[in-house]
Amino acid sequence: MSYKSTMHNISVNRLFQSLHHLFHALLVLIIVILTFSFFFFCYAEPTGISTTAEKWVGTWSTAPQLVEPGNNPPSPGLSNNTLRQIVHVSLGGDSLRMRFSNEFSTSPVTLNSVHIAVSKGGGIIDSTTDEVLYFNGNPEITIGPGTAITSDPFQFALQPLTDIAITIYFGNTSPDVTGHPGSRTTSYILTGNEVSKVDFSNAVRTDHWYIINTIEVLAPDSAYAVAVLGNSITDGRGSGTNKQNRWPDELARRLQENPDTRMVAVLNEGIGGNCVLRDCLGPSAVNRFERDVLDQNGVKWLIILEGINDIGQAFGTQGSAKVAQDLIAAYEQMIDSAHARGILVYGATLLPFGGSSYYTVDHENARQTVNEWIRNSGRFDAVIDLDEALRDPADPLKLLPGADTGDHLHPNETGHRMMAEAVDLNFFFWRIK
Repeated sequence: MSYKSTMHNISVNRLFQSLHHLFHALLVLIIVILTFSFFFFCYAEPTGISTTAEKWVGTWSTAPQLVEPGNNPPSPGLSNNTLRQIVHVSLGGDSLRMRFSNEFSTSPVTLNSVHIAVSKGGGIIDSTTDEVLYFNGNPEITIGPGTAITSDPFQFALQPLTDIAITIYFGNTSPDVTGHPGSRTTSYILTGNEVSKVDFSNAVRTDHWYIINTIEVLAPDSAYAVAVLGNSITDGRGSGTNKQNRWPDELARRLQENPDTRMVAVLNEGIGGNCVLRDCLGPSAVNRFERDVLDQNGVKWLIILEGINDIGQAFGTQGSAKVAQDLIAAYEQMIDSAHARGILVYGATLLPFGGSSYYTVDHENARQTVNEWIRNSGRFDAVIDLDEALRDPADPLKLLPGADTGDHLHPNETGHRMMAEAVDLNFFFWRIK
């Protein structure tokens, strides 16, 4: 065989060898890509959040206030003891941070250690999900009087509509407590440092929240929140304790069930006994509006359902008529402030209260005046007619019997579900006014 032929055969063999190696390299690359994609899908799927996370959005919130003495923590109290509290989130995510409030207390509050985990019910946590929170890299933080603090971001595989347990081992606390009395969920207190304990079922129980304020998730740009501003009805009066079926919870469930609205969180900013125009229980809606609505991260929509306590506590014909006009002026102020921040505002009509302790002819006339304005003024971006949804056709001044707790003012669990069902989910598609 000639030298030329030999070299030709060697070149051909080398070519086939190179192609063989290239084929194997491509095969390995494809396997790596498919494996990575599989694990990426498995990691991202539980939360329903894409990895294009660009901003913080609230997934749970409650409006803080000065806790009335009768609703303060029971013995053994909070100082140097451990408190476990349960909250129900709306939006999922993989990276979280949490806000704690001492805004209404006159003394500092020390958090020696804070843990967060998935709740299994009855004060028991899933210990495999337990995470420690840090504040500027430290597990301990003291919150000054009149202030609030936010934790460092932390990794947590949070699924939508999950019950989460926040467990705090306190140091010294304030005798006047910042919190939220109308939790509609049970909290648990154990003496000493039990922050890592799994089972709190034998703890002292109380149906109030203390110190906790907001949980946020790092979410993609397509995620937003709807804030619901209200009084005891929004706070959940008439819903079931530990059932997480307040009407904003029911709305969050509906949003999650709809593929087009799964990226919408719900923030419940209701306070029981709250008024719009003056401080009743908790600061007035106009005074807390910036904190509870405008300063919440990711809020794109606002539902206002508040004013019944103002009307129900008005005096006489002239007083009731004035309250109605003042409520309208307050709504306009809130609408303008929200629009300036790019927030769409939906007005919810006030529910009927015939037969309740609030009912008088003057109060009913004031309610009708306010509802007429909500429906027909054109100032709201949309109207949610809860009055129409829950009134009794046989007696429109009263709640439907099947939706009434019996006090003729607050809806029961069926009523809360009906309220959520009266909300058009099309209101939560992205749109520009």
